[in-house]
Amino acid sequence: MEDKGKDVQEKKSLTISAPNFKRAMFELIGVAPLVIHRMSEKYRNEQRQKISTGKPAGSKKVREPQVPKDICEAARYVSKEGWDGVHAGAFRNALISACRLVGFKMTLAKLSLFVEQDGWDAKEPQIPLVRIYGKSVLQEDVVRMADGNPNLTFRPAYHDWKIKLNIRWDADQFTIADVANLISRVGLQVGIGEGRPDSKNSAGMGWGLFKLSDKNSA
Repeated sequence: MEDKGKDVQEKKSLTISAPNFKRAMFELIGVAPLVIHRMSEKYRNEQRQKISTGKPAGSKKVREPQVPKDICEAARYVSKEGWDGVHAGAFRNALISACRLVGFKMTLAKLSLFVEQDGWDAKEPQIPLVRIYGKSVLQEDVVRMADGNPNLTFRPAYHDWKIKLNIRWDADQFTIADVANLISRVGLQVGIGEGRPDSKNSAGMGWGLFKLSDKNSA
């Protein structure tokens, strides 16, 4: 006699929960200079020439004189409304990077943590910006170029700065305490901008560090 029990298959249902996102604002208070350096228009023009002509600009071309103040101004991110900002992606990358410190999968963090912009860049409207509350000053530094030669750079630095960071996160992955602690680790261990501890090119200069204030709102 045929065993019908062998033909019976257990039915399983897969339940996918709806996205469960939370939002909160975290106020960041700078404890070290925040130094910003957007890609220069000169570099962009050189790359455009290389693409359009198939070769880079002539190396024997006489260098045009430049004004340090103009170089510094060109390195700023300025919104359409006129306030200074930092690329929102810098904070998102920093949050994801900080996950290495606590053993959380960075691949999951990419899908779970988002920085909401305060506005958009005036020159390149596709760039999301987080507003910097503070005034920049010209900072002159000696840097080492890719070929090993020293050079001078002029960048905007913010010494007394604050940022009101709006974060959206997957509440099935993180609690608000998790997010707050992760931001604190970014401020003390990862950093933002030039010379940060988590710089890909060096061990950093101790710049771009901040602390998390008690002022945050869900």
